[in-house]
Amino acid sequence: MNNNSLSAKPHYPILDGLRGVAAIIVVTFHLTEPLGTSHLDILVNHGYLAVDFFFLLSGFVVGFAYDDRWAKMTVGTFFKRRIERLQPMVILGMTLGAIGFYFTDSTIWPLIHTIPLWKMLLVMLIGYTILPIPLSLDIRGWQEMHPLNSVGWSLFFEYIANILYAIWVRKFSKTALSVLVLISAIALAHMAITSPNGDVSGGWTLNTEQMRIGITRMMYPFFAGLLLSRVTKPTRIKYAFIWCTLLLALVLYMPRIGGAEHLWMNGIYESVCIIIIFPIIVYLGASGVVQAQTERRICKFLGDISYPLYLVHYPLVYFYVAWISNNKGVTLVQAWPYGLAILVGSIILAYVSLKWYDEPARKWLRKKLG
Repeated sequence: MNNNSLSAKPHYPILDGLRGVAAIIVVTFHLTEPLGTSHLDILVNHGYLAVDFFFLLSGFVVGFAYDDRWAKMTVGTFFKRRIERLQPMVILGMTLGAIGFYFTDSTIWPLIHTIPLWKMLLVMLIGYTILPIPLSLDIRGWQEMHPLNSVGWSLFFEYIANILYAIWVRKFSKTALSVLVLISAIALAHMAITSPNGDVSGGWTLNTEQMRIGITRMMYPFFAGLLLSRVTKPTRIKYAFIWCTLLLALVLYMPRIGGAEHLWMNGIYESVCIIIIFPIIVYLGASGVVQAQTERRICKFLGDISYPLYLVHYPLVYFYVAWISNNKGVTLVQAWPYGLAILVGSIILAYVSLKWYDEPARKWLRKKLG
């Protein structure tokens, strides 16, 4: 089956816009994270849940885009389409992380200057494949799967979700898929509520515990999104983009629930957000009616930059984290101008990356992969 013969389906513009909103919130989370004294007092406390929202959105969109095409599409064609969509920005993000790596030598990463160039380049090349590196190649000291671009871990699990969908779960009936989603929801809630940190945060280290967290975080939202695409019929809801944006921001900017004394309470909150609220937001967004051309343009812009923004912002955040670690006691008042500069710079870099690299690279890959 020719990859180019599968015409692109129309997008849900509001879901595109919400993906961009979530990506911006992720950046604000990463900018406030180094200012917290622990996971309990980070200003954007639940920003990491945006990843779970991304998984749910991805499952919904993959189901919408591909579920009815398997009669004229092979598994190979599906993977070509996914590689074409995901891989160019993975490579750029890892390259940017490699370029900035030695410039982030700091008190928080004191061993960077001892890492030989060949080792850093090896980590970069492995990163291009999105396969996680073993702990023996941890060149930054944070035990990340991808120490040149931390956010790569979620793309690793995104690929696992796509593989499971293509070779197995796409064949499930609605009943079988519902059972899988229910079991995954129970596993997610159990992990969140019993977690020693009282949250679902994790999944970025290549060890048994973190892999379990990553798989559990991926399984429910991705396949719940797939189920949602199969069982719901979007209606027509006015002002959905505004309401969904406000609800998503409320969920992700919510302060920590329960404190150190009642960690399980925060686990319950995050379970409710991922299992119930996120699917509601996606359903409302899919049902939303774009009111005006301005709203359409905003949603398109946010959707266009969302994936590039997610992949290019962390190489810049490394510089910000290094600066904070070298200047102990930096307060939010002192840090916010630098944080704002990183945020604006990341959005500009994402747009430039989209137009000058990602779109041309995808076009070239589409021709090469056929």
